[in-house]
Amino acid sequence: MANLQRGAIAQDAKLFLGRWDMTATPASGTPYPQWMELTENNGKIEGRVQPRGGAWRPIAGATVASGKLAVAVSEAGQGPAIHWELTSDSATSIKGIEKRGDADGPTLTGARAPALDRPLPKKWSKPEAIFNGKDLTGWEPIGNVNNSKWVARDGELVNDNPEVPGQHSSGAANIKTTAKFQDFKLHIEVDCPEGGNSGIYLRGRYELQVGTEGGKLPSHEMGAIYSYYPPPTGSELGLGKWTTFDVTFVGRHVTVLRDGKMYHDNVEIPGPTGGALDSNEAEPGSFYLQGDHHGVIRYRNITISVPKK
Repeated sequence: MANLQRGAIAQDAKLFLGRWDMTATPASGTPYPQWMELTENNGKIEGRVQPRGGAWRPIAGATVASGKLAVAVSEAGQGPAIHWELTSDSATSIKGIEKRGDADGPTLTGARAPALDRPLPKKWSKPEAIFNGKDLTGWEPIGNVNNSKWVARDGELVNDNPEVPGQHSSGAANIKTTAKFQDFKLHIEVDCPEGGNSGIYLRGRYELQVGTEGGKLPSHEMGAIYSYYPPPTGSELGLGKWTTFDVTFVGRHVTVLRDGKMYHDNVEIPGPTGGALDSNEAEPGSFYLQGDHHGVIRYRNITISVPKK
């Protein structure tokens, strides 16, 4: 009987298993991206979700009954428990609502995440600058645009947001390219101050961590693919001086060198990280740089190559 029950659960859950690019839409406000991955282990649904910000988290549990999926995203703590109630009428889409305690939260839609399994291009274009070093042509602030601190100065793209002793200078704008890219090779140099915290978002969805979040989690430190892959063991932060990242990103596989040292060798990024602009993983996306943390973050020599036809 137990085996039959596990088989029934597995069959009911089958439609929901896999990776999902989620979008949450509040009753009033702007839609925002999330992400979910569900697996089945011995008749039990397991998985993880990527909330709007921060790191991914394991789900607290999930059940399927009468074609409806209930995902316990978080248990009650500082706020009410959060769970998602989802249904599906196809193998490629889901929809539902987020419940916060007994209250209805945002509506949810999900599209099955694309595999993005592409071979490395045989040829690449000549690197071209996507920052001219003189002004912000090709870039635009996003987020709190009325508090943008981004300037072009001395050949550098600078978040001119000096730290005020005793205060955290949050709320400044981020900045992104107006052009969008799919597969690419990126060269970028950054000088992040001691205690600084920024990030380079690939296609606007996947964060390469710049700076530090205090050293408690290696996957949140300089050179990490945020919350997925930490930098090599023993890597120094090296803040307060220029450092170089060379990034090759094809499909969802990324290779990252920092100052010529291999940090990530063709690793797969499962899904968007916290702070993503959207969850439309099949589409090209902008580069964006975080500017909402304290400190004068400086970038320069930003160039890109794309596959050559």
